[in-house]
Amino acid sequence: MLLIPKDLLAIIDTVSKQQGFSRSKFISTALKEKLSERKVNEIKEVYDSVFSDNAICIEQLETVKWFETAEYDK
Repeated sequence: MLLIPKDLLAIIDTVSKQQGFSRSKFISTALKEKLSERKVNEIKEVYDSVFSDNAICIEQLETVKWFETAEYDK
């Protein structure tokens, strides 16, 4: 069972009606978007933590320099 405050439910009903969604569809869509956003933020935080490590940044730059000077068979 899900309890939603009446004032919030009124807003949900207004917005869902404006968008042509049922209350259930609107709430489901909003929750999916929020959870997807959360997952993206978690991935970004991990990515940022890895690449904020100075040793990893140096290694990445050295790798780029190596690729830039590498000779390729054509």
